[in-house]
Amino acid sequence: MLPAPKKGSDMTRDEAWAHLATWCETDSLRKHARAVEIVMRAAAPRYGGPDADPEQWGVAGMLHDADYEKWPEDHPNRIVAWLRERGEEELAYAISGHYTKWGVPLNSPMDRALLACDELTGFIVACCLVRPQGVTTLKPKSVKKKLKSKGFARKVERHECRVGAELLGVDLGEHIAFIISALRPHADELGIAGRRL
Repeated sequence: MLPAPKKGSDMTRDEAWAHLATWCETDSLRKHARAVEIVMRAAAPRYGGPDADPEQWGVAGMLHDADYEKWPEDHPNRIVAWLRERGEEELAYAISGHYTKWGVPLNSPMDRALLACDELTGFIVACCLVRPQGVTTLKPKSVKKKLKSKGFARKVERHECRVGAELLGVDLGEHIAFIISALRPHADELGIAGRRL
């Protein structure tokens, strides 16, 4: 009989960031990784319950696009393989699931949350960058209005933003509000605080 796959992760945040930094050199992609990490850490107790590990969820958010800059055509094969080599199956699986073209079933709360937080976090950051007050005064209704504008942040998969909230069983506006509130304390670090008057 095969042993059950281990739960949890042995990978620390520092190890994950060091690896991300070797594969990802642009500030914009590093900031996206950090933003999704922040949101996933906040999502762990909210969507995963009291036993969810914020460290593991954060690492999933941080590493989900780690191979995109160097190998966009092969994304996310490289990061998934790298994690599996280290026995980090839960992280590898969640990152596999966030790439919806693979059709991987989203089995765990972490799998579903990564899909639900990735695109929408990127979109919310884009909304912040065009506002004089950045994230400080951003409201969900403004984000929802921008989602309807196909010319704005056109690379963002709108369908994934909506489906992600459905997978979590929450209203889209409520999920947007949660992401905004998770990002707000980190506005300066992420460059989304707006222009100082």
